[in-house]
Amino acid sequence: MSNGCKSCSSASAGGGCSSGHDPKTCGEKPVDEKMAQTLGRIKHKIVVLSGKGGVGKSTVSANIAMALALAGKKVGLLDVDIHGPSIPRLLSLQDAKPHIEPDHMEPVPYSQNLWVMSLGFLIPDKETAVIWRGPMKLGLIKQFVRDVTWGDLDYLITDCPPGTGDEPLAVLQTLGKEAKTVIVTTPQGVAVDDVRRSVTFCNQMGNSILGIVENMSGFVCPNCSAVHDIFNSGGGEALAKEMGVNFLGRIPMDPEVVRSGDEGFALLKVQSESPTAQAFKKIVEPLLALG
Repeated sequence: MSNGCKSCSSASAGGGCSSGHDPKTCGEKPVDEKMAQTLGRIKHKIVVLSGKGGVGKSTVSANIAMALALAGKKVGLLDVDIHGPSIPRLLSLQDAKPHIEPDHMEPVPYSQNLWVMSLGFLIPDKETAVIWRGPMKLGLIKQFVRDVTWGDLDYLITDCPPGTGDEPLAVLQTLGKEAKTVIVTTPQGVAVDDVRRSVTFCNQMGNSILGIVENMSGFVCPNCSAVHDIFNSGGGEALAKEMGVNFLGRIPMDPEVVRSGDEGFALLKVQSESPTAQAFKKIVEPLLALG
């Protein structure tokens, strides 16, 4: 006998669910109300991706978040690189610990309007390796979105590990179709080949791409501040044109970027007139234009 209920084994004489469920919806995936409430308080979700490792994606994520915060926006920065979380070091927050309650966690404040969450805050020491499979990664990412008290944000910037595997997939599925992406590459063909797959990944997931950033494009001379193309350049812009997406701009190699990452200071605040800081500001303009 068909009882109209998709998941319960028993039925009432009237064909309904003996557990009291609505037979029209019983068995359907329940709406995560807490997740919906959290996401509803975040105006713009921006996911930073790259198909290639070593392209400076975390540095781009951190500086985008800082640039938005310096523009007066309320910003959350979420690091979902489970195996190599680098955001705490980039922001000099290695020793920070979030306040944790049974039903929520508080993000770590970096500035008056920038808050950060990373698994790096929860690892007991710098030697500990995180050896997790996909389901555990998915659970943590969902918890970092749902159970962190992000509050009302203008932007949530999510820094993903390289590739198109578990973490980027979990992030886009968790944040939904309204999440937009920024894809980072370096100019070399070996990087562009892998990053091309990130564009396809976003298209297949149904998430719009804000644009491509070409990092490590040229070198800023520490003596004269001139930018020299000691490596190849233009690969990111050519890829953007090929794939029909926006090109957000080039970020040159700069010794000050390395120093700011090691020491955890805001490059855009301390070196606001440098070519690199100006490049980051140009990249952030389309994000600010989202309103």
